[in-house]
Amino acid sequence: MPVQSFSDLVRYARDCSRFYADLYADLPPEVNSLTDVPVVDQKAFWAANSLHDNRVLTAPLGDAVVFKTGGTTGTPRFSCYTREEWREFVTAFGAGLIDAGLRPGHRVADLFYAGELYASFLFILDSLAHAPVANVRLPIGGGAPPESTVSTLLDFGAHVVAGTPTSLCRLAEHLTSAGRQLPQVELLFFGGEALFSDQSRLLVRAFPNAVPRSLGYASVDGGLLGRPVACPDTRTHRPFTPHTVVEILDERTGEPIREAGRPGRVVVTQLFRSLMPIIRYPAGDRAEWTDTEGGAFRILGRAEEGVRVGPVSLYWDDAMTVVDEADTDGVVTGTQLVVRRWAGRDGLILRLATLPGQDSVALDVLAKAIITGLNTARPFYADSATRGYVHPSIVEWTHHRDLVVNSRSGKLVRVLDERPTT
Repeated sequence: MPVQSFSDLVRYARDCSRFYADLYADLPPEVNSLTDVPVVDQKAFWAANSLHDNRVLTAPLGDAVVFKTGGTTGTPRFSCYTREEWREFVTAFGAGLIDAGLRPGHRVADLFYAGELYASFLFILDSLAHAPVANVRLPIGGGAPPESTVSTLLDFGAHVVAGTPTSLCRLAEHLTSAGRQLPQVELLFFGGEALFSDQSRLLVRAFPNAVPRSLGYASVDGGLLGRPVACPDTRTHRPFTPHTVVEILDERTGEPIREAGRPGRVVVTQLFRSLMPIIRYPAGDRAEWTDTEGGAFRILGRAEEGVRVGPVSLYWDDAMTVVDEADTDGVVTGTQLVVRRWAGRDGLILRLATLPGQDSVALDVLAKAIITGLNTARPFYADSATRGYVHPSIVEWTHHRDLVVNSRSGKLVRVLDERPTT
């Protein structure tokens, strides 16, 4: 097994990677503790991890697999795994699928996305193939037409459907719009993004007997991050010990957080990756410990999923809370924040999806309640609108299939900036 000690990993990275040699140049020869080394600066890491004259890799590419990452929120970047590292990755993740609810004989439809060096489809397929229980794999993919996907699910009697929440919701909307359900589906394995209450309401309409479960927390750049925990809160995970060390750091001081319930940013160290070392690497998420003895933590959302509208900073999670509180009848099935600029000012649009056939008067009432709730929760925005710094926020109704998604991964773009760049 390629898992190594932290001190050995640091020593190897210093000896074989020019990036880490420079980063650790002022450290003593022997390093034994995580906090002895600095947290990686992502911008510097990816500037060094280039296609040509790469300074991060510890060896030339030989027997390896290359995937693209960063397509949802930034410029695509490339991550590399040796054959042995990839096998270790999918074997550990496959073992975690048992905690998500995978059982012997389950027929699992893989609706993740493939191609263009994207990892998720192959990653889930390989993880299922390396899981410790027998299962039947149905590699449908996220780009298949919903009609053929439904046909395959029915033909093979799929017990589990795996995909991003956005892909699962689009399939659910297709089914509900046609007045159909798939009661034979037992589990909905989601990954790549969080599942929220508005989406859950849509999924239960199409899959009345299915339980949504996180299939695990991982990324192609950060690697293994969190194994599912069998509990009602699907955001809760625990580290993939011994492969991974997860830290939650104070966002102001950078010090490790030890106590439960205190949010911070997730930083990860992978003890099984040597070709492209990941040592105290920011995962891009916020989290909090829920069980410090058992190591369980709750993911709180992307660290960067916010936007500045004029002088006001807004976060997607804050808007989601307002929508949930106002939408007592469960009308909303998807939420997207859109920022536009017109007449010399920025403005916020809450693009909300709902099922066809909703009463327009009731939607108008709900929209007003949501705007009132947002102004109450974020009075600085309401005050800035009154002063003429920004436009008042607006609700724009649409359907789930019309929400903007990343063309490569199929994930919902939660914050969409449509302001001109020039």
